[in-house]
Amino acid sequence: MIMKGQKISDRYQIIKSIGEGGMANVYLAYDTILDRNVAVKVLRGDLATDEKFVRRFQREALSASSLSNPNIVEVYDVGEDNGEYYIVMEYVEGKHLKNLLKKRGKLTVPEVVDIVLQITNGLSVAHDSYLIHRDIKPQNILILDNGLIKITDFGIAVAMNATQLTQTNSVMGSVHYLPPEQASGKGATLQSDIYSIGILMYELLTGKLPFKGDNAVEIALKHLKEPMPSIKDEEPDIPQSIENIILKATAKNPKNRYADAREMHEDLKTCLDESRINELKITFKYPEHDYDDTKLLKTVKQNEKKELEKSEKQKVKEGEEIIAKKVNKSDNSQNKIIIILASIFVGLVVIITTIVVLIPKINSSKISEIPDVAGYTVSDAIKTLQDAGFVVLDEQRQEASETIPEGNVTKTTPAAGSNRKEGTEITLYVSLGDVTVEIEDYVGKNYNEVKGKLEALNIKVYVESKDIPEDADANDYEEGIIMEQSVEPGEKLSEGDSITLYIPKLDNKYPDFVLDEYSITEVEEFAEDYDINLTIEYEETTEYEPGTIIRQSRAAGTTVVSGAKLTITVAKEPSTDEEIDDGGGLE
Repeated sequence: MIMKGQKISDRYQIIKSIGEGGMANVYLAYDTILDRNVAVKVLRGDLATDEKFVRRFQREALSASSLSNPNIVEVYDVGEDNGEYYIVMEYVEGKHLKNLLKKRGKLTVPEVVDIVLQITNGLSVAHDSYLIHRDIKPQNILILDNGLIKITDFGIAVAMNATQLTQTNSVMGSVHYLPPEQASGKGATLQSDIYSIGILMYELLTGKLPFKGDNAVEIALKHLKEPMPSIKDEEPDIPQSIENIILKATAKNPKNRYADAREMHEDLKTCLDESRINELKITFKYPEHDYDDTKLLKTVKQNEKKELEKSEKQKVKEGEEIIAKKVNKSDNSQNKIIIILASIFVGLVVIITTIVVLIPKINSSKISEIPDVAGYTVSDAIKTLQDAGFVVLDEQRQEASETIPEGNVTKTTPAAGSNRKEGTEITLYVSLGDVTVEIEDYVGKNYNEVKGKLEALNIKVYVESKDIPEDADANDYEEGIIMEQSVEPGEKLSEGDSITLYIPKLDNKYPDFVLDEYSITEVEEFAEDYDINLTIEYEETTEYEPGTIIRQSRAAGTTVVSGAKLTITVAKEPSTDEEIDDGGGLE
């Protein structure tokens, strides 16, 4: 378990958790050597103990670390620390495209073209090195405030393959973007990434996924068998050139797709030119179903058959055990006397062995004085203590020290100079060094980042809202950005000391929950952030999709006041008037 303040490989100090996934947890950390914030992704669960996956994970992560492109999250380091496998990456302050879609519903054509141009630009570099991403989806595409796109999660998606489709919900998050060849059990290629980009492009333009289903297998089969829906049915004004790019990217037969991301990138460059707006709809040279699409169903049926056979075998085994118990029961009474006598004999042998062999050894244990290893390096301290006949525990403790350099031993438990038997277990205390922190000028920085960094150093941080000076321009202040601090830059604080960070008190406004298509969860988070008393009411209607927010009691644009009441009305599916006859059917 990774804890706040923990150091990974004695370098990356954990500030806070910033994300959790099925395969890895992501943490914001501080690189103590290069003095910068980084994102550390640590493998979790069974993957960290799967030697085959770990080797593949490390190999692909190292390959990704060689990629250099502004549209790819940079990988700085790959390593292992006490069984924890990790990747250190560039820390990007942005949101993934899934968040943007939830907020906006769908994006405009120019926005989508710009986003996909950046994605294909980044993937072109990867494809030139024959590195396949394997898991292109909105959650793996970050967008910064300035519109810059960053692709993340290279080298991790390889853990997902077609065999996992038969495991409950194992790849539901990615199966919506799964290429047909992978769904049918074949390996991924550069063109597999192209298919996923095409599905992503469709989703960004329509706000919908082209293939849906109740489970992963059903969705995968649709990728295999059903034709790609025409985007012009959803958005009639979409240029034909855009639909052609999506259709070519999502062709079932890889021979009909773009060869790689670079080819798709070049096509996107001219897709909005006037000469291409009304081009003819694309037709494919090769058959679309030029491969076996039954392998997935066959795999599922084989697994179900194996489970059934396993269940039947288990029943037979249990039956045989019951019969054996009944047969042996009659012999138990005759065997009891023999068992009791044998147990007594064995017990006597153990007691005699203990008296004759072990007790003399215990009494002859040598008493030695524990050496003083304060100031030693950990390795020298361990050797010195072991040479003296003591056992040094692997788990070490840390403490601050103004006199002993960081990383060296400060003391032992039991204490140096005390007399103990050889073989006594010794715990080492290791210096954290002089833990006083020199305060920097934090004005203009995000308070969350500063707070996390200082708290990791055991400094108490208080955050207070403060009114903007009357003679100041409110436009010069941003929400969450530090405007003042209680401790002057250059002063030093020790563990347990405190600092107060002041952020501007801005007049927050209610957003339009209806037009901006907020989800109930997002409204609840808004209410929690601003201490608002939220009431959710439901109204039966057929005009809106169930779960859609259709009204709000506070008008959009009005000032948010802490403690105020807010009511939102949510669409609910009308209840049926039909009643089922409990007596056994309809007459």
